[in-house]
Amino acid sequence: MKPNIVMIMVDQMRYDCLSILGHPVVDTPYLDQLARTGTIFKNAYAATPSCVPARASLLTGMSQVHTGRVGYEDKLPWDYSNFLPEVLGKAGYYTQAIGKMHVYPTRKYCGFDHVELHDGYMHYNRFKQHTKVSESFNEVDDYLQWLKDKAGHHVDLTDLGLDCNSSTVARPWALDESLHPTNWVVTRSIDFLRRRDPTLPFFLKMSFVRPHPPLDPPPYYFDMYLNRELPEPTIGDWADITDKEKEGYNPVTGKGRVPADRYKRAQAAYYGLITHIDHQIGRFLMALEEHEQKEHTIIMFVSDHGELMGDHHLFRKSLPYEGSAKIPLILSDPGNFLKTPLVPTSQRVTELRDVMPTILDILDIPIPPSVDGKSILPLAKDKSTEWRDYLHGEHEFGEKSYHYITTGKEKYIWFSQTGEEQYFDLVNDPQECINHVATQDYQDKVERLRQVLIKELTLREEGYTDGEKLLVGKQAFSSLAHIKSK
Repeated sequence: MKPNIVMIMVDQMRYDCLSILGHPVVDTPYLDQLARTGTIFKNAYAATPSCVPARASLLTGMSQVHTGRVGYEDKLPWDYSNFLPEVLGKAGYYTQAIGKMHVYPTRKYCGFDHVELHDGYMHYNRFKQHTKVSESFNEVDDYLQWLKDKAGHHVDLTDLGLDCNSSTVARPWALDESLHPTNWVVTRSIDFLRRRDPTLPFFLKMSFVRPHPPLDPPPYYFDMYLNRELPEPTIGDWADITDKEKEGYNPVTGKGRVPADRYKRAQAAYYGLITHIDHQIGRFLMALEEHEQKEHTIIMFVSDHGELMGDHHLFRKSLPYEGSAKIPLILSDPGNFLKTPLVPTSQRVTELRDVMPTILDILDIPIPPSVDGKSILPLAKDKSTEWRDYLHGEHEFGEKSYHYITTGKEKYIWFSQTGEEQYFDLVNDPQECINHVATQDYQDKVERLRQVLIKELTLREEGYTDGEKLLVGKQAFSSLAHIKSK
């Protein structure tokens, strides 16, 4: 029988928050073990680093241009011809999703045989007067129904007073740890192992809402980091250090100077959420072994995007900097099903679109022509293979709408509404502290990547270029016309 596939997905986890990569405080023993039995892709990115576009690329294998999602937009139907679970289902797999989907309609299965859903706090299905009954959080969220059954029908996702987008305000989870949404994902995943059809291989997508806010780890995990010396954020020479409008005092800010104690609590909670997820992954791995499936299972671990967490006085995601756009990506073979050693790390530039073709390649299932990504399996096996030289990323983000080109060794950023440019030497400056766009010794490199971007944007509907130069001020859209028309 073909191997099982378990995709462990987290939301808003930084690429560097793994102890095996040398993070100074974050402890991730079970993720470290997955990495020891597989490959860490050290230059993995989300081309469009926010939840909706990132997850669309993951489930379809398509670039942001072909999914049509070049920014964040809710309530836009997911209408694609080849979802990963759909293709796997046709090949004889039973497919189950547990946790976050963030699709529309909210209960769309996207080819899964079954979905147990918890998207977290979703604004569009919480609004009181303009929400269809079929989209109301009271109807669509399986975890919330379970929580009310366990803890009382008075409980809600907002009881702690933490906003779902606040990366700066934190407090510990107030209920029993077993009721936390992170535990729920694993509890339901273990139950899936019990009730699955043993005659079929399975694809299980375990999708955690955390470490995305609210920053609410159980007390044990909050305390683990609260009184430790935590690393200071990276501040580039180009960063705005003034915060004249005191935006850092806004609990859902995307930028600014946050009060020091508040920031440290947020850091402790964010790291605590990651270690909490890690320990629950350990719980699942033990159950996988007890069900005698470890030797028959390939595991992928990935985040949809990162978290800036104060770098350059910026927070949350969507921007093109490493903390936001770079992601952890691990391909693991804990039971040595592949019968070949995997290299510990790969430096090649990979992206969420590569997850689907990788899984299909492992299973020897034909990859649909709609897929833009490439299998990373040859990279993990250290086999010679043609690979992309660069990645083009973008995000509609108001005045800060941008495009970026990265090779993993360098990055060029163009802000389309203002014309501002940045160039970072990621080899010598991996934390993007020095903007070399005006440095004389870097002009040839800047121009080379600028020309790459012009090529990528030629014939785009927004009119970003005339084929010779970039045109500033053209309206940026969160979704392209071909997806809007559906």
